[in-house]
Amino acid sequence: MTLSHTSRKPLPIEVRGTSRLPLGMTPAQFLRDYWQKRPLLIRNAFPDFNTPVEPEDLAGLACEEGALSRLIQHDEARDHWRVKTGPLKESDFAKTGNANWTLLVQDVDKWDMDVAALLDHFAFLPSWRVDDVMISYAEPGGGVGAHVDQYDVFLLQGLGQRHWAISTDPDAPKEFRSDVELKQLKHFESTHEWLLDPGDMLYLPPGVPHDGVAFGGPCMTFSVGMRAPSQAELIGDLADYLAEHLSEDQRYADPDLAPVKRNGEIDKAALKRVRTAVPLATTLDDATLLDWFARFMTRYRTAQTPLAPAKPMNEAALMKQLTGGASLLRHPWSRMAWAQVGSRCTLYASGHAYPASAQWATQLCAHRVLQPPFDVSATDSALLLALINDGHLILRRLRGRGA
Repeated sequence: MTLSHTSRKPLPIEVRGTSRLPLGMTPAQFLRDYWQKRPLLIRNAFPDFNTPVEPEDLAGLACEEGALSRLIQHDEARDHWRVKTGPLKESDFAKTGNANWTLLVQDVDKWDMDVAALLDHFAFLPSWRVDDVMISYAEPGGGVGAHVDQYDVFLLQGLGQRHWAISTDPDAPKEFRSDVELKQLKHFESTHEWLLDPGDMLYLPPGVPHDGVAFGGPCMTFSVGMRAPSQAELIGDLADYLAEHLSEDQRYADPDLAPVKRNGEIDKAALKRVRTAVPLATTLDDATLLDWFARFMTRYRTAQTPLAPAKPMNEAALMKQLTGGASLLRHPWSRMAWAQVGSRCTLYASGHAYPASAQWATQLCAHRVLQPPFDVSATDSALLLALINDGHLILRRLRGRGA
């Protein structure tokens, strides 16, 4: 998120909407100066706003089998949060009391045409960017805790008042608490705070820490959220799409294969072939492509993950075994390969990566059994210890020639 602006006069973080300019400016100005760049509070964005759905109706929807709902309660004294996922029951609401709880219902626009009509006010955005209208009902003190959304959201106050606190600090910590089901921020310090009345709307771009709490009485907020798939989702779905349309006859091929120089190495020639075989590979740098391909190939087909030993070995015990004549046996289910990028060499075993020297990586890939004596550096011993403790290598004492 960029919070700076090229003009000398700083942009306001609070404006007032009018019937002619609900955003307090033209849509073009909003998109240019605020969209995905900085927060904006718009007072009176929806003049004389009346909620299109009543709290009782929202609670009834939360009890429907197909509705996505959550009931969140907060014990202030112990700072304990309780989350119950829908479908809810009437008895769930009987236990909530009159403070410190909130009901969240997603996709309400799919269930109620009047709620769906709110989206007409956001027609300046591509319709495919809009995800849903989520409605939160809360009693005084109710909220979900300080958090960060990874998508744009417009928070329209519909009933009562809600206190909003946000942070525009670009260095604000984003670590989550580990003791609650919700993705709450471990630390939150606000830079701006407001009390929103019905018709006021707060816009937040992705990544802005914020916390909203119902104030004074019952509160209802309409959250218009945007679709923002992650790169992982996009690439994963694209890969699935391409896979469905590719023929089984199209495979990794190496008709130009030359005799192996260093066993187990995925060399530059192999990497070039991968780029030809994989449609998505053209956008990846060599290091990323190598890492993915090596992990994939060492997991491919019948590769299994060996069982780690019950008792981990330490370095002193390992060196004692090696100097005492033990040999190293590669686990039969552990597939290995290695790759080098610059001066850095990585050994891959069953999809896992280990820093290694090219010498040891080659030996481990070339031989099922490695016999003493061993020339083991500190780096090599760390590699061998990791492979043994992960089950990829087995220490074996020789008992004569046939052992």
